[in-house]
Amino acid sequence: LLGAHDEEGKVTLVAGITNDLQAKKLHAGNGVKAAATVVGGSGGGRPDMAQGGGKDAEKLADALAEGKASFVKQLGG
Repeated sequence: LLGAHDEEGKVTLVAGITNDLQAKKLHAGNGVKAAATVVGGSGGGRPDMAQGGGKDAEKLADALAEGKASFVKQLGG
């Protein structure tokens, strides 16, 4: 999961998942969706690639942590 923001506070999120992790039921869209809600936005996509965004750049670190937690949970952790 990669996140960035511009000078105006707009957040962009993107995630890519390899085939071996997709076989373990990891879904990029679910992780991005979880992260995007933290920054006041939305997101989603396919199991292998997803993107999203939001408007609250100050919460980018929290969003990345939420995305990571989503991925860990998907893997049963």
